[in-house]
Amino acid sequence: MSDLSVANIMAMRATMLDRNASLRGLLPATSRSSPTDSEIGAKPLSGFASTLQTAIQNVNTTLEQEDVATEAYERGETTDIATVALLQARSSVNFEATLQVRNKLLTAYNDIMNMQI
Repeated sequence: MSDLSVANIMAMRATMLDRNASLRGLLPATSRSSPTDSEIGAKPLSGFASTLQTAIQNVNTTLEQEDVATEAYERGETTDIATVALLQARSSVNFEATLQVRNKLLTAYNDIMNMQI
């Protein structure tokens, strides 16, 4: 359980704050109308969409690592159950966090759609 030490948590917090500050720098200075479908396909995603896509790719990578470690343990290729358990716990937390973000996004979308104009 050394991953949950105060120093590691503070380091993760500092990393998150640095990412937040860098994301603020990505915001465009001027607002413009929504891009068309051809514009979206022509240039890379930016802002919230790319951040969300990156986060989902990271969760997928974590789930794949957990699957590989679990299968290696089941085949007897590794005997380190602590690493396997840690990877399973990490992937479970990542997946649950992704579900919570999805639920919040759906709630926000429904709230916007139900607004009176």
